[in-house]
Amino acid sequence: MTEEHFLTTEEVLEYLQVNLRTIYRLIKAGRIPAVRVGRQWRFRKKDIDAWLAANRSSAKGTLERPRVLVVDDEQQIRDLVAKTLSTADYDVDTAPDGPSAIDRLKNTDYDLLITDLKMPGMDGLSVIREARQRSAELPIIIITGFSTEASAIEAINLGVCGYLTKPFRLPRVLAVAARALGEPAPGAGAQATEV
Repeated sequence: MTEEHFLTTEEVLEYLQVNLRTIYRLIKAGRIPAVRVGRQWRFRKKDIDAWLAANRSSAKGTLERPRVLVVDDEQQIRDLVAKTLSTADYDVDTAPDGPSAIDRLKNTDYDLLITDLKMPGMDGLSVIREARQRSAELPIIIITGFSTEASAIEAINLGVCGYLTKPFRLPRVLAVAARALGEPAPGAGAQATEV
């Protein structure tokens, strides 16, 4: 009888040369076979090798960072959110207004949309409606400084999965983004609020 060799999460991180967020995304998507042992994940080395062989040509695309579009008319907020997400290994694009956001959504597939609700011209709800026409499954987070009950209800009806209320702390941005993407929240103290 052959003894199977299992790898810990840390060993798989080293073996595949990826970060923890990527491993969790691959497990959740069912792309890497894993077994839960208590609070830890274990991976059969032969399964990892088979997965690598089967995905060698597409492994680069599979291991890419999540793409996020941040839309806000306030440059300071937009840059702060983008920088925070970039340092946490997200691939971030920004748009200063609704029409620019729609152009980006037409030309690029995103894993997450974060948009301000109140913007001049095309507001965040219009951006969300357009995004929903392109992808019903796209996770969306709203940023708001003053939310009305009507806009909150419409955001819920449009399938928004989280929100950031201005002013917000940087760990909150990461926690809400991780939850929207179905990833473990970074840090123990960060709590994400869902709509």
